[in-house]
Amino acid sequence: MAERKKYDYEDSRLKAQKFVRYKEGCKLYAMGMSKFQEIAKEAGAIYKINQMVLVNTEILDSYLEQFKVEE
Repeated sequence: MAERKKYDYEDSRLKAQKFVRYKEGCKLYAMGMSKFQEIAKEAGAIYKINQMVLVNTEILDSYLEQFKVEE
């Protein structure tokens, strides 16, 4: 049960961040690295500072909402 709380804490911390790195974003959005990079680039959510790449989760969330399936 202690492990479950640890993962819940990590997930909630990631969800609260405005910017994430690729590895964190893959975990947060439950997708592979190349697909996450592709979607982040299409969304225009990538910020590059020297060699560090950050993805704006607010922009990415807005972009993903465009693909919502109405039933």
